[in-house]
This record gives sequence, C-alpha cells and structure tokens, in this order.
Amino acid sequence: MIEFKNREETRIREAYARRQRGAQATYSFFSPSYVLQVQERERALLSMLSRHRMESFEEKKILEIGCGTGYWLRAFLQWGALPENVFGLDLLSERIEQARQLCPCDVHLECGNATALGLPEASFDLVLQSTVFTSILDLEMKDRIAIEMLRVLKPGGFVIWYDFFVDNPRNPDVRGVRKSEIHRLFPGCQIDLRQITLAPPIGRLVARYSPLVYMLLSRTKILCTHYLGLIKKC
Repeated sequence: MIEFKNREETRIREAYARRQRGAQATYSFFSPSYVLQVQERERALLSMLSRHRMESFEEKKILEIGCGTGYWLRAFLQWGALPENVFGLDLLSERIEQARQLCPCDVHLECGNATALGLPEASFDLVLQSTVFTSILDLEMKDRIAIEMLRVLKPGGFVIWYDFFVDNPRNPDVRGVRKSEIHRLFPGCQIDLRQITLAPPIGRLVARYSPLVYMLLSRTKILCTHYLGLIKKC
C-alpha cells in the first residue's frame, strides 16, 4: 500500500511540475478572467457561509489541504481569522516555502500528505480543499483524504469544497469530481453545492472584451464547470 501511495504521490508531483510551466500566466491577477473568477468565488463562499449562520472567523480554526502558496489562507486572514488558528498543508515543499514567505509567521504550514494529517480529532471548524481531489486519480487516496478531513472536523463544522466536475480532455492528469462522488466521499453529511465558474477557456476569451458578459454567462450556470460547496458534518 505504501508503494502504491508513493506511486500516486510521484505522479501528482510530476503532473504539477508540468503544469507549472503555464500556470503563472493562467493564475495571475493581471489576467482579467482570473480576477473575475476569484471575485465571484469569494462572494459566493461568503454568501453561503452567511446563509449557514457563520458570522465571524475570529474564533474559527481553519485548515486547508493542498494550500499551495497560501492564497485561501491569506483570504481568511483578511476576513478576520487569527493567524494562530490557520493551518495549511501541501504535498509540494516548494509551495510551502512560498507560503511561508507570504503568510504571517503564526500561520501553521506543513509539507505532507493529507491521507495522514497528524492533527487532533474534531479540532477544526472549517476544512478547505480547492482543486485537490481532481488532481488525484487513485480512488483509495481520495477516500483516505476525505476520511481525514472529516476526522479533524468538529461536529457541525464545514468542509469547503471547490473543484471542477467536467473532465479536461487536454489534461489526462486530472479527472472531474461529480456530485455523486462527492456524496460518496462524505456519507452522512449535509451537502450544499452551487455550480460556479465559467469554463476557463470561454472565460479567458470573454473577459478580455467584456467583464459584464463574463458575469452574465456565469450566472446562467449552463457553461459553469465547478462546484462550490459546504459539506456539514452532522
């Protein structure tokens, strides 16, 4: 089992190394489509949390698996979370090093595999994953990560889910995660999913000419490719 896990880890590392070559321009705040995508996602998440009666992050403990360079961690700090209550984990050491440079020193950052978090049971109010599960092709690894996310989550706490459900025919290293699989991964939970994010190839084209058209197309949901969700541990 360890050998199989290591094979999947190696595959993921190699896939991210290949993807990194073109990622800088795609995920740049100088890209109009990326800015619109982030703004829409943040507004939608805060609205969903508000509907679920979350009014403050000040006393909430927050964990992100696959935190990358810490964008979401810093967003929660801007929204009122305390640095000592914010934790991030990523498989890639170079991303954790970047996150340490960008985040306050009290934020807890660790390089590791989310199949074994090494954190106390029922210790977090929010556990976030953003485009992590689509990068994992091994079903057993997905299952183990979902189990760990629920293990460290307090009863009544939320898994925040953001990931795409449409396969990318140009990228064999990822696989869309559909609604039925999300329900399988988190059995016994209350799951609130919202379709969001205009398909990136369309979004990049439209945003160059009209942010208004981008937003209107996104609101129709027909061309959206991601789920933003709150998964409540009962």
